[in-house]
Amino acid sequence: MLNPRKRKILQAIVDEYINTAEPVSSGSIVQKYGLDFSSATIRNEMADLEKSGYIEKTHTSSGRIPSALGYRLYVNELIKDDNISLEEIKYIQSKLSTKVNEIEDLTKITSQTLSEVTHYTSVAVGPRAEEQKIQEIKFVLLGTRMLMAVILTDTGMVKETIIKFDEDIIEEQVETLNYIFNNKLKGKLLEEINQPLKQYILSQMDYSVKVIKPVLEQLNKVVNENNDKIYLDGANRIFDLPEFKSLDVAKRFINLIDTKEIVLDLLNTGFANDINVYIGDESKNKELQDFSIVTFRHKYKNKDLGTIGIIGPKRMDYSKVISVMKYISKKLNEK
Repeated sequence: MLNPRKRKILQAIVDEYINTAEPVSSGSIVQKYGLDFSSATIRNEMADLEKSGYIEKTHTSSGRIPSALGYRLYVNELIKDDNISLEEIKYIQSKLSTKVNEIEDLTKITSQTLSEVTHYTSVAVGPRAEEQKIQEIKFVLLGTRMLMAVILTDTGMVKETIIKFDEDIIEEQVETLNYIFNNKLKGKLLEEINQPLKQYILSQMDYSVKVIKPVLEQLNKVVNENNDKIYLDGANRIFDLPEFKSLDVAKRFINLIDTKEIVLDLLNTGFANDINVYIGDESKNKELQDFSIVTFRHKYKNKDLGTIGIIGPKRMDYSKVISVMKYISKKLNEK
């Protein structure tokens, strides 16, 4: 447990390093951050912070930089979450007021806005099938051997697919399909469109398996496709930061965004908080050692639309990112 003086000094060190990307000396923070301590006192306290693992020495400078432990304390206990300007608020409002036809478009706009305001890379994933409930299933006859199926979920997401058959079907069969599927599945999770449902439908409809089987197979396919689709925005912005002048760090970043499994795992991790912060390799994944990821549940009118995250260096401006995320989340739920 750090005493108030050490906490103030650690906060000043983290703020200064975030702002300058340069190792921090005692002299550089005395007056700049209004610390009412002498340089000698700050040096002594910095030595203690280093021994405790909150800051560390670089190989090329006599100054100190925050460690992952230091960043963690900063994020959990020292951060300000109202770091957003009036200009940024107006810009976010204008972007989120854009009319969209599909919820997926709202996710893209939100992710893009977050990247533009924070100047980091944003990643987003939609709600998983197991988290969405069926509001309606509609079958429309397109020909004697072709149907269009439309699934509308409670989040406003629309999934469409074409189903082809080896034998003719008639309008009466389509009407029965609409009745049976909606009667059985309305209000149920998308993942409940599965093979065990086949026996129930066959028991309710005196139709050939050749009609039922392609319906269930195609519905399962469309429900599960793009379940791991990631929307990425602002990947180029990250290379303007000094950390990414290092070829090794740049390569690791490219590998990170190319390896969908790592990002998806973090975006889909259980949410104990509204906003979650992963610093360096806290997740025990060495691919993340140079980066921090901040994520939040993307909701519209309190309906879960998936997860949006920001990827940046460990020297990320956490205060800015978290402030912007909180404001965006608030505005979306006011709509």
